[in-house]
Amino acid sequence: MTTPTLDAIGAALATVEDPEIHKPITELGMVESVDVSESGHVAVTILLTIAGCPLKAKLTEDTTKAVMAVDGVTGVQVNLGVMNDEQRKNLREQLKGSSPEREIPFAKPGSMTRVYAVASGKGGVGKSSVTTNLAAALAEQGLKVGVVDADIYGFSVPRMLGVAHRPTQVDDMILPPEAHDVKVISIGMFVPGNQPVVWRGPMLHRALQQFLADVFWGDLDVLLLDLPPGTGDIAISVAQLIPTAEILVVTTPQQAAAEVAERAGAIALQTKQRVAGVIENMSWLELPDGTRQEIFGAGGGATVAESLTQSIGAPVELLGQIPLDTTLREGADHGIPVVVGHPDAPAAVALRGIAKGLGTRARGLAGRSLGLTPSAKL
Repeated sequence: MTTPTLDAIGAALATVEDPEIHKPITELGMVESVDVSESGHVAVTILLTIAGCPLKAKLTEDTTKAVMAVDGVTGVQVNLGVMNDEQRKNLREQLKGSSPEREIPFAKPGSMTRVYAVASGKGGVGKSSVTTNLAAALAEQGLKVGVVDADIYGFSVPRMLGVAHRPTQVDDMILPPEAHDVKVISIGMFVPGNQPVVWRGPMLHRALQQFLADVFWGDLDVLLLDLPPGTGDIAISVAQLIPTAEILVVTTPQQAAAEVAERAGAIALQTKQRVAGVIENMSWLELPDGTRQEIFGAGGGATVAESLTQSIGAPVELLGQIPLDTTLREGADHGIPVVVGHPDAPAAVALRGIAKGLGTRARGLAGRSLGLTPSAKL
């Protein structure tokens, strides 16, 4: 039997990705040593970013599987160590650069990430359910998706997406947990138990800034922000920190909710943001005989879209209507979005249709460098 070479083992290790950073462990400096015996037994030492890395079992499993696939390998032993301060510093600089300033990548002119701020005029319209399901549906399309639970007081995204562990912190860089192929960050991951967050405006702004700048998001295609209801501090902070973020307005059909939702969308007039569209939730209940019962009335979403079109002076679409569906609520309670757990349910079909439209949109030119230079006049 041929003894496997270090080059072959190195090539196999290059296929193993850190489950939080999603880059090869060989590129991240996580492989400390590789020893191969004459009998083909391989001992690999992997350096974890922190001692309590929540996904070290998966990293061990993936490493073992990759190395065992090399011809001549008869056994694999994975030893786990921990990076020292200097190694962690180098890793952070490799991922986020060495600039002392904490930059928000989505606010840079060259950013290709589409940012949607999901807003509502009032609570109880299902904004968080819409956000989490759109995120999961976009991820199913093969897009790289992140969610910021910006509803600091009423955080609910971790439960709805079934996030099972806290973020990993490497110095001042935060690695967000992932669920259903969606990266997630929320103040709920840092609050013990179910304690309330009692903060004033400046603290809210700082928390949002940290979520955007200190979290290592990687190269996202789409970032969704689940905003608190209304037009308060967080909505203003989003406009300041990510001016190119587009607003998605969620409402229910009833006129009272629609009137309040118009205010949430109309904030774009003051912040100079674009309204990406309106989503109507709880539109109707589908009865066993195939008919629809419009429990909350009808037409609210279309009314909001029409009103915003007139006030903003640009077309605002009604992107879709989502029916009342018990599987949507059950999925949120169990951490499995309905688009994942019951893809054929009426609500899931509607949500996937909305996500398909959002996923194919191009990133706008607002705030981006066009790469043009003026030519000298002859």
